[in-house]
Amino acid sequence: MPKHRPTIADIARRAGVSKVAVSYALNDRPGVSPATRATIKAIAQEIGWRPNSAARALTHARADTVGLALSRPARLLGVEPFFMELISGIETELSARGCALLLQVVTDPAQELEAYRRWWGEGRVDGVFVADVRSPDPRIEGVAELGMPAVVIGHPSAAGSLTPVWSDDSAALRDTLTYLSALGHRSVARVAGLPELTHTRLRDHAQHEISAELGLDAPVVVHTDYSGEEGAHATRQLISSRSRPTAVVYDNDIMAVAGLSVAQEMGLDVPGDLSLVAWDDSQLSRVVRPPLTALSRDIPAYGTHAARTLLTMVTEGAAPGFQDVTARLVPRGSTAPPRSAQTPPRSEQAAPPR
Repeated sequence: MPKHRPTIADIARRAGVSKVAVSYALNDRPGVSPATRATIKAIAQEIGWRPNSAARALTHARADTVGLALSRPARLLGVEPFFMELISGIETELSARGCALLLQVVTDPAQELEAYRRWWGEGRVDGVFVADVRSPDPRIEGVAELGMPAVVIGHPSAAGSLTPVWSDDSAALRDTLTYLSALGHRSVARVAGLPELTHTRLRDHAQHEISAELGLDAPVVVHTDYSGEEGAHATRQLISSRSRPTAVVYDNDIMAVAGLSVAQEMGLDVPGDLSLVAWDDSQLSRVVRPPLTALSRDIPAYGTHAARTLLTMVTEGAAPGFQDVTARLVPRGSTAPPRSAQTPPRSEQAAPPR
């Protein structure tokens, strides 16, 4: 067995054939007999030969790699469970199919599109995922023009001609607001994510529409960058306002945990004075006290479905869009009927006489 990385030349020497014949055999192309093909493949397995991905890319063979570029701060990716769970689901499907994920964090959507152009031009990927879709989003048309397989992790309304994999956020929000309304809440605010993201805008629209249908007060929506710091700041704003809401829905669990901490710091009882709901369940939501009511879904499965759709496009040329399961509301200790408006929260009650 050669001491260097095994090559086609090593196989050709062992089999007593030309390198062209070896190439034909290993790529299952006509030009060699079945017996010679079997001999060459047996020698390749014996000496541990593996195809060179760069060489395969140059000959337009599949790279067995798909790409994902994200224009979010790396510090947020490290603490936000959603993307870590999504990527774990993607990796589960890819590894089972002998594929790899090329992941890059970039500073803005323009850099994302440039990364996709470079990867596709260099033959480094067979397709890509497009996440955090914006309105408008030049990446959609740019990726479509490249003609490479691509899956949009987002609503079909923003996917253009690309294939979407999505979940119905409007239905999840309707379940949440209906539940809070049944508890007696009339003022429900939301600490939302980035305002330019399509799914944020869809949630904003759905919240105003559903609130009106249910007879709730017009909602106050505060947009943030999804970080715990901004989630805490938004919560302080809401709690300190003259028309303090009796319930708050957060667009991720990190902000919900930060909001719970702020509410307790400011002397409010959760859920007596303020009910809290986290969008996307996680271990964080379950270990705090009280545990957070949350919109729960199988995020790794969401990633798996996105990867499966993309790989189908790579191998078969096309794939239908996929609507994943709607997030399910899981009530826990952070939600309850609101106290009477005549009963002020502990922080506003008069101090006992000395």
